[in-house]
Amino acid sequence: MDENASTPTLLRLKERKDFLAAAKGRKAGSGTLSLQGRRRRSYESDKADPSAIRIGFTCSKRVGNAVARNRARRRLKAAAAEIAPALAATGCDYVLIGRPQTIDCPFDTLQADMRRAFQQVTAKLQDKR
Repeated sequence: MDENASTPTLLRLKERKDFLAAAKGRKAGSGTLSLQGRRRRSYESDKADPSAIRIGFTCSKRVGNAVARNRARRRLKAAAAEIAPALAATGCDYVLIGRPQTIDCPFDTLQADMRRAFQQVTAKLQDKR
């Protein structure tokens, strides 16, 4: 059985214009993270897979020094790898923003907050269709 048949493709957002576009979309947040999301237009879709889920990660200097920001980003990436395939809508771009609490909170709390944020943003994006 092919495992990738039911799992959507996760791609990384890397360009500034994609982060700025997601910032204009739907938002949800908690004490440990913020999530921004938007549905891509058909002409903006990635050439490889227009139904892929694209996720970007960012942490501002407010989170801390470079070591702290990298740790927060790594924790967001690990949690997103487990949660996004099940809860993110295909054809959408998401940006996860780390907060100072992202570094020290228990991983279960981070996952629960991320799960709740993905559910809220995805519901808003699907209502907007």
